[in-house]
Amino acid sequence: MHNPLLQTIEALAKEKGIEAETIITAIEDAVLTASRKYYKTNENLKTRFNSETGQVDLFAIKHIVADLTNPDTEISLKEAQELYGEEAEVDMEIEFPKRTDVLGRIAAQTAKQVIFQKVREAERENIFAEYNDRVGEVINSIVKRFENGDLVVEIGRVEAVLPRKEQSRAESYSPGERIRAVIKGVSRSAKGPQIVLSRTDPALLIKLFEQEVPEIYDGTVIIRGCVREAGDRAKVAVYSRERDVDPVGACVGMKGTRVQAIIRELRGEKIDIVEWSEDSIQFVTNALSPAKVQRVSITDESDRVMEVVVEDMQLSLAIGKKGQNVRLAAKLTGWRIDIKSEEEKRKEVEAEFGALEAGDAGEAGDATDAGAATETGEAPLETANDGGTAGDTTEEASAGADAPADAGGTENA
Repeated sequence: MHNPLLQTIEALAKEKGIEAETIITAIEDAVLTASRKYYKTNENLKTRFNSETGQVDLFAIKHIVADLTNPDTEISLKEAQELYGEEAEVDMEIEFPKRTDVLGRIAAQTAKQVIFQKVREAERENIFAEYNDRVGEVINSIVKRFENGDLVVEIGRVEAVLPRKEQSRAESYSPGERIRAVIKGVSRSAKGPQIVLSRTDPALLIKLFEQEVPEIYDGTVIIRGCVREAGDRAKVAVYSRERDVDPVGACVGMKGTRVQAIIRELRGEKIDIVEWSEDSIQFVTNALSPAKVQRVSITDESDRVMEVVVEDMQLSLAIGKKGQNVRLAAKLTGWRIDIKSEEEKRKEVEAEFGALEAGDAGEAGDATDAGAATETGEAPLETANDGGTAGDTTEEASAGADAPADAGGTENA
């Protein structure tokens, strides 16, 4: 391409990362806008870029009709045949060239603005499309500046933002420093697409494991769950597709080299790697690592509640600092976990047994009293049935309590 304008267009397209055709279209639209402003007519104007001359040609399009009604956009069949002969027919279109060298400085300035706007829009659209497809990917970036607590970083030829809420509280940054972050999302805004990064998203930890552990990268070991409290602690559940491969050992590496590389990247964040299991009880037991669990029982299947009993010395370790260990385990497993020490459980069981024994004793006492009342009431009823009156029955019932003494007295008499 020997045309200077085309060479400039290609250089600009390469610099902005857009197609040369997009810039050519922008130039055509710019000249068209400037022409309409200059000519101020109702004609149907059209522009076309001439790749041979490097100029933009301007035309007024007129439609051939049998009966002329609008001279600005139509031409009669008779007039068209006078210009182009018998080839001209109804419904055909004729292009009439118009001058562009008379547009002037104001029109040229308008065209320049239109070109810049079109190129900027195309560039923004390309950036959005590129990074929107890369959401969840870990990228390298360079810290550029700080804006109200947010971090503005540079990734390639564009800028991204690392919001304060997506920054780990254990980390601090300085301009020019290189950091790795995961692309959390891309949004459109008036200033162009905004790329949001994160250092706290669990996806960052998963991607780091994929980069450091070959078994995870090739699919032999699968990450079934990951939860984080950025800067403090994280838990990762892993599962091996092959029986001969230890998933936890593969992630830890020889002398912990693999996991230590990830811990360094996360500035000292502690990582618990546990083995995933289909058995919910076993999975919860593993998730509470490093605490040693004595017993696990499901107390409510529908609400997904489990009761875990640990040794007295293990209770604080199982709960963790400010409940962190059990909180992360609950998030990882999806179960609500109620942790108790053996002493607490023993006291609870004793209290339940005490309540049961008290209840049984009370029921037995009530039964004895009811039996005694029944025995004392039967004798008078029998006397009444033998032919005595109601008054006699009452008297005999009252005497029934002293029956042994009275009976003895009667016999003596």
